[in-house]
Amino acid sequence: MDLKLLLTVFSTVFVAELGDKTQFATLLYAAGPTKSKLTVFLGAALALVVASGIAVLAGSFLAHYINPKHLSWIAGLGFIGVGIWVITTA
Repeated sequence: MDLKLLLTVFSTVFVAELGDKTQFATLLYAAGPTKSKLTVFLGAALALVVASGIAVLAGSFLAHYINPKHLSWIAGLGFIGVGIWVITTA
């Protein structure tokens, strides 16, 4: 296992998820006094695992057809585009 890659992916995804709408939705689900915090945690964690699995499979598939460097550019431009959209629609 590549520990450097593991830490890079962990820190990138962790920071990206802070304050994300997914985190707020999870917070709202857990806010109810009668809600099982463990059930909310497991549901949110499972959703993130499945979404990440889909992303890994899609990335592996796309890397066969698109140069990984180009995928990095596409992803970066996508993030910039979303940022500009969020700023201009606020």
